[in-house]
Amino acid sequence: MAGVNKVILVGHLGSDPEMKYFDGGSVVAKFNIATSEAYNDKNGQRVEQTEWHKIELWDNLAKIAEQYLKKGNQVYVEGRIRTETWQDKEGVQRSGIKIRANSMTLLGSRQSNSGNADNEGSGNPSAAVAAAPRPAPPRAPEPAPFPTEGGADTDDLPF
Repeated sequence: MAGVNKVILVGHLGSDPEMKYFDGGSVVAKFNIATSEAYNDKNGQRVEQTEWHKIELWDNLAKIAEQYLKKGNQVYVEGRIRTETWQDKEGVQRSGIKIRANSMTLLGSRQSNSGNADNEGSGNPSAAVAAAPRPAPPRAPEPAPFPTEGGADTDDLPF
């Protein structure tokens, strides 16, 4: 049986996206988002816990992120969990988790996503942004009209 690897996050950017361009024309945007939850512990004290998530966007999605995402913006991200391993400067093997996003939605008001007043008229999308456009659902056929007596359009309904 196949598994499912899907993550949905809503959080605030901790910094502007960091962009990296490659020779083949690919581009990647990397940034962190914070998700928070608040609850009361067993003593009745209010506790707020924040988690930081590394997000990675590629190609068209990365270009959109570069144009519209700024530190503090709220964003909805869908993607999958990826584990990465590397060696640090001392040669110690390290590992971490990142989210490779395949869609995102810019949340919040137009002003909060524009970054500054110069972008006010830039057509900032506040709707969903996806890696690939989705086709429109097929339309249902129109129902046939009710038959009328004598071919005339008469309305015999009392109301």
